Amino acid sequence: MQKIPVYLMPGLGAGPKIFKGLNLPPQYELHDMHWEIPYKEESLESYVLRIKQQIKHPNPILLGVSFGGIIIQELAKYITVKQLVIISSIKHQNEFKPSYKIAYKLKIYKILPVQILKKIDWLEKKALTQRFKQKMQLYQRFLEIDDPYYIRWSIRQILAWKQTQTLPDFVQFVGEKDPVFPPKYIKAPKIIVPNGRHDMMVYQMKWFNQHLPSYLLK
Repeated sequence: MQKIPVYLMPGLGAGPKIFKGLNLPPQYELHDMHWEIPYKEESLESYVLRIKQQIKHPNPILLGVSFGGIIIQELAKYITVKQLVIISSIKHQNEFKPSYKIAYKLKIYKILPVQILKKIDWLEKKALTQRFKQKMQLYQRFLEIDDPYYIRWSIRQILAWKQTQTLPDFVQFVGEKDPVFPPKYIKAPKIIVPNGRHDMMVYQMKWFNQHLPSYLLK
């Protein structure tokens, strides 16, 4: 039996290690995707067309986390997909928190101290609580790209995203306690993950292994 390809796009700056514990039924075949460093002043369209070269199978399932969820929706405008699986992300611009629209108008992304990502090991040593230390260890483990230009470019693309229509054939998982994309701003249909936060793809992999298969190609 020919397996169904599932391409995995991680969140902003993260690598495919975040999907290490993901187990799907044997009819699915997982394929990792990676971020690229954007060219200077590169458009989202141009960037997505470069990312598209990583997809080697026709009609795949695309799964994306956070900014990766936006990327897979843009990819679906250029290739035919079986399904979009959006995790800790939004499906159109009307699901942004109101404060994000203000942040974009003020161009907050230009002054964010993104260089702090290069000092995660230092933050870990200075952590005042065990919980914060564990968070820093987790980020250090899964962070693949900490290039400041890439981070600022990505945040700008997220805030400037202009999609207004929901694409067909999608399933969207939203964390009950996600502070980045709160469920109260996410329009139906959506699946709310109990106690899920923005990083639930890592912390609640057991939940996804149990429930995700029942939503694939539903």
